[in-house]
Amino acid sequence: MWSGPRNLSTAMMYAFGNRADCAVVDEPFYAAYLAATGLDHPMRAEILSAQPRDPDEVVAQLMGPIPGGKPHFYQKHMAQHMIPGVSRGWMAEVVNVFLIRHPARVIASYGAKRENPTLDDIGFWQQAELFDEVKAAGGRPVVIDSHDIRDDPEGMLRRLCDAIGLGFDPAMLRWPAGGHSDDGVWAPVWYGAVWKSTGFAGAEGPLPEVPGHLRPVLEAALPFYEKLRAEKI
Repeated sequence: MWSGPRNLSTAMMYAFGNRADCAVVDEPFYAAYLAATGLDHPMRAEILSAQPRDPDEVVAQLMGPIPGGKPHFYQKHMAQHMIPGVSRGWMAEVVNVFLIRHPARVIASYGAKRENPTLDDIGFWQQAELFDEVKAAGGRPVVIDSHDIRDDPEGMLRRLCDAIGLGFDPAMLRWPAGGHSDDGVWAPVWYGAVWKSTGFAGAEGPLPEVPGHLRPVLEAALPFYEKLRAEKI
């Protein structure tokens, strides 16, 4: 599942993680991304200590035996983590789904946690690039919009499961409050709302107003969002 930050990605991981047949992993390239870029994110030291910094080691884990001997492996990825030097060849061996959200909502939510996000921070152009690469390699990427999931969780999860050849499980609609055992170490900073949840939040309201100084980021992200939105299920 290729997403950007503040994109319903953790709730989706919880939905799949609540299936008895599915293991999950939370942003496994995060430490490798921070190590390579030198970016100063919240809990940087803890993240670098918790995950492999070598992206090839991450790939080996992703393509190795599925944790817990489960038949399915839900991998929550941030598209912006796939920087130069991170292998992408393994993507041809998995089902690739792209989870999108209107950039105005992403920018408003991200800005509440970390001020002044840049286009590189929020993953839109990276999603579009990865989508194109999957298609060019003969893959059939699936696109799903978080707005549609919030509007009709069961209907959209059924459509997603059908698109990826997986039977729908009603357990995906509810999960225990308090987080998941496979949450990343950074969860205390970012996952407060979803920790309190036991299912998907209701339908989203009007688009939020983006501050003037972040309007250029919104305008730059919109074409990439619209490109993938045209492909959504």
